[in-house]
Amino acid sequence: MSIGATLAAARRHAGLSVGEVSQRTRVQVNIIEGIEHDDYAACGGDFYARGHIRSIADAVGTDPGPLIEEFDETWGTAPRIAAAEAVKPAMPLRTRERRRVRWVPAVGVLVLAVLGFAIYKAVSGPGPGPAAAGTSQHPAGGPAGSASAGVQGSTAPDSPAAATSVSASARPSATPVAVSDLTVATVAAFGPGGGDEPAQAALAVSGNPGTPWRTDWYATADFGMLYSGTGLLVDMGHPVTVSSVRLSLGTAGASLELRAGDRPVAADLNTVATSAGAGRTLELALASPARARYLLIWFTKLPPDGAGTYQASVYQIEVRGQR
Repeated sequence: MSIGATLAAARRHAGLSVGEVSQRTRVQVNIIEGIEHDDYAACGGDFYARGHIRSIADAVGTDPGPLIEEFDETWGTAPRIAAAEAVKPAMPLRTRERRRVRWVPAVGVLVLAVLGFAIYKAVSGPGPGPAAAGTSQHPAGGPAGSASAGVQGSTAPDSPAAATSVSASARPSATPVAVSDLTVATVAAFGPGGGDEPAQAALAVSGNPGTPWRTDWYATADFGMLYSGTGLLVDMGHPVTVSSVRLSLGTAGASLELRAGDRPVAADLNTVATSAGAGRTLELALASPARARYLLIWFTKLPPDGAGTYQASVYQIEVRGQR
């Protein structure tokens, strides 16, 4: 008997409907129905499929161990990974960074060579004399042209050449670019099986604490060991430079990450800020501005909801930065 047939038979023997199993496990009805027909496409990957099978088996009173083994032998397509690894950036990103770093020693050697040549030119000029003595009072390493000017006696502090040199070396400081409120284009639920409450995602920017977007409720703060997290994908409509994100949450105590990238794919969304035990209002300030089109608000731990379960909610997302 297949995995799906075994679970369906156990559910009927326990006198439970699919909807009742969904309420007990917090696994969506369409996912349960798919598993009972040995269709795992809606699970979101092998890791989540194993978690769903285990939860459903516990709910209907059957041993999940043999079912997990059968899944790995028959359906598994990838090695098991830890939940924390499920949304890590792809390795090629780090490889490219290491290759860029290898240029640093070569650049350093080139700079030292140029400085050495400049010093050599400065100290190998004309012999002693009043003009040469004047030259020795200037810092080594200047351009060859300025050393020649010193030999001709035209680099006295009040000479036109000296004034020109000072004005050329002065550089006005860059004017800071002011940040402003940026407009959010769309918000969508993000996570296994399409995320939590996808039809209500727009409520995350309603500004009304009475009608927030809410995650599903779970038996534990870590999603009942079913998922590594759940969240909201914010599309800015085009790439922007993000300096900070302010969240208005319905309940205090959540832990979350802010991720940013140019594609709505978990592996391409890099963590730019984190918070543990957030209050009802949370300001996520980036250590350095990030250029991105997509922002992912990714809950890694849920707060208690006062009913013996765990659930997070969001009713306002404010993004600040530069267009």
